[in-house]
Amino acid sequence: MQSSQHYDLVIRGGFVIDGTGLPRRRVDVGIRNGRVAALSHLRDATADREIDATGMIVAPGIVDPHTHYDPQITFDPYATMSCFHGVTTVLAGNCGFSAAPVRRDDREFLTDIFAAVEDMNPIALSGVPWDNFETFPEYLASLKGTLGVNFACYVGHSNIRRWVMGDAAYDRAATPEEVEAMQAVVDEAVEAGAAGLSSSAAATHLDIKGRPVPSRQADRRELLALSATAGKGRPGSICYLPASAIGGMTQDDYDLLLEIGDASGLPVVIQGIGGRSKVDVPTAGWEAASKFLDLATERGTPVYSLMMSRPFDRTVEIGPNNGHYKACFAFHEFLNLPDDERRAAICEPAWRDRLRMSVENCNKDPAKGTTLPAPQWGDIYVVQVAEERNRALEGKSIADLAAGRGVAPMDAMLDLAADEDMRTTFRWRTESPEWAQAVDVAQGHPNMIVGVSDGGAHLHKDDGSDWSSYFLRSWVLDRKRWTLEEGVRQITQVPAAMLGFSDRGTLRVGGWADIMIFDPETIGPWRKEFVRDLPGDIGRWKALGTGVKATIVNGQPIVIDGELTGALPGHVVAPGTALEAA
Repeated sequence: MQSSQHYDLVIRGGFVIDGTGLPRRRVDVGIRNGRVAALSHLRDATADREIDATGMIVAPGIVDPHTHYDPQITFDPYATMSCFHGVTTVLAGNCGFSAAPVRRDDREFLTDIFAAVEDMNPIALSGVPWDNFETFPEYLASLKGTLGVNFACYVGHSNIRRWVMGDAAYDRAATPEEVEAMQAVVDEAVEAGAAGLSSSAAATHLDIKGRPVPSRQADRRELLALSATAGKGRPGSICYLPASAIGGMTQDDYDLLLEIGDASGLPVVIQGIGGRSKVDVPTAGWEAASKFLDLATERGTPVYSLMMSRPFDRTVEIGPNNGHYKACFAFHEFLNLPDDERRAAICEPAWRDRLRMSVENCNKDPAKGTTLPAPQWGDIYVVQVAEERNRALEGKSIADLAAGRGVAPMDAMLDLAADEDMRTTFRWRTESPEWAQAVDVAQGHPNMIVGVSDGGAHLHKDDGSDWSSYFLRSWVLDRKRWTLEEGVRQITQVPAAMLGFSDRGTLRVGGWADIMIFDPETIGPWRKEFVRDLPGDIGRWKALGTGVKATIVNGQPIVIDGELTGALPGHVVAPGTALEAA
C-alpha cells in the first residue's frame, strides 16, 4: 500500500506563485490524480516523476481568452505554438464563427470565412475530420480524450444563422420563427458546454467571396435574443465585435453593449476599445472608453476589452502573402498579380498612380468591402536588403526613406523593391515610445484584459502566440509595470474568472494542476520560423520563445524543455465546471 506521501508528480525547489496575487512561496508541489494534492515541503515524499524547478517560478497555466484553434485543435491537440509559452487553456470560436455547427454538405461556407477572415489555408482546413461532427455538442464530444491542452469554445453566431437560414443568412434579418430556432441552437450548445455566444458586426469580416459574414446581417432584436438565451444557463460570456470597433466606437455601439449585458447577465468581451483602429495605440480614444467601462461596471453590466500588450511584428512582402492592404483595393490587386505581371506593373506609371491613390485612400465604406486599416508608414521598416549598395537603408522606416527621397511612401517602398527584384525584406513593427506609454496606461484598467493571441489564425502574418512570453519579459520583468505575482494573476486568474472557468487560473490544494514552470531570467519571445507542418504541407509562421521549463495540464507534462511529451491530458472546459475528457 502506497504512502499518502506518494505522488504522481512532484515539482521541487521552485517559487510557487499561486495566481491570486499573494507573495510567492518556496514550497514543493505534489500532484495526484490530475490535481494539486500538496503545497508544502515534500522532502520525504516519493513520486512516479519529479521535476527540478530550483530557481524557477511555478505558476498556474496561462488562460488565453482569444484564439481560433477550433479547427486546428482537431488535428493538433496541443494548440501549438501556445503550449510552448505556458498556455494550458485556450478559448476558441471567437469573432462569431466556430468549427460547429456546420452541416456536412455546407462546409464550404465555413472554410470561406476561416480562410478570408483568419488567414487559414483551405488545404490545411481539409485536415479537420469534418465527418466526426455537425452539431456543436457533437463537435465537443469528438474532442474528448484527444486533447493536449484544455479547450473551451464559443458557439459562433454566423454558424447559427447559416444552420437555420441557409443562404438567406447572408441577405436579410431573421423572422421571429427563425430567431426562435436559433435560440434553440444556442441553448443546445450552452447545455453541451459552450463558453457562451460570439458574434461580430465588424466591417472587416467578409468571407472569401467578399460577402459580409452572416452575423453582420443580424438586427438588434436577434442579437439580444440569442444573448439572453446564452445567459440563462451556466455562467459564461458574450464575445462581440461591434461595427465601430475598427473606426472608433460610437455611442450607439456603447449602448448596444450595455443592452447585451442587460439581456444576458454575462460579462461582455470586446476588442479594440479605446482605439480608432487596430493600428492605433490603445488609448487613441481612451478618455471616452474608460468612462464607458466604468459606467458599465457601476450599473452591473461589465464590459471587458481584450488588449494587445505585445506589438505587431509581421512580414510585409510585395506579393500575395501580404494581407495587410485588403482595404486598399488596387494595391491588394497588385500584390496578388502573377509574379511576372507584378514585376512589370511595379514600373508602369499608370499602375503607380493607381497604387498610390489606393494606399492613400483606403476604403472606409463597409458597403464597398473590408475597412481593414493598413499599417502606418512609420511602422514599416527595411529589415534586410539584397544589394550591398542599399545596405545603409536597413533599419530605416518607409516614412524616413520617403522623406529622404522626396517621394510618396508607397513609391519609396516600391522603388526599393523594384531595384532589388522583390527580394527586400520589410517588417511591420508597432513598438514605439508612444505605443508603450499608451499600453502602460490602458493595461492598468481592471476591465482591460492583457494578452491576447489569435492562436491558430493568420498563417502568413503572426498569430501572436508568444504574447504571454512577451508580457512576462517586457511588462513584468523588464519594465516592472507589474509585480511578478500580479503579472501572473493578470494572465491566469483574471481571464479565468471573467470567462467563468472557476476551477482554472490558480494553484490551490484540490484544484486542477495546470502549471507553467519558467525561468524569470530567460523567459521571453525569441524568433519567428516559417515551417510547413500543417495538413497538405501548408506552412505557417511559428513564434518561438525561451525560458519555459514545462507546461503541465491536469497534472501531466505536455511540454518539457521545448519538446512535446505525447501526453493527452486536456479537458473540454465549460464555464462553471470542467468536462473531463473520457
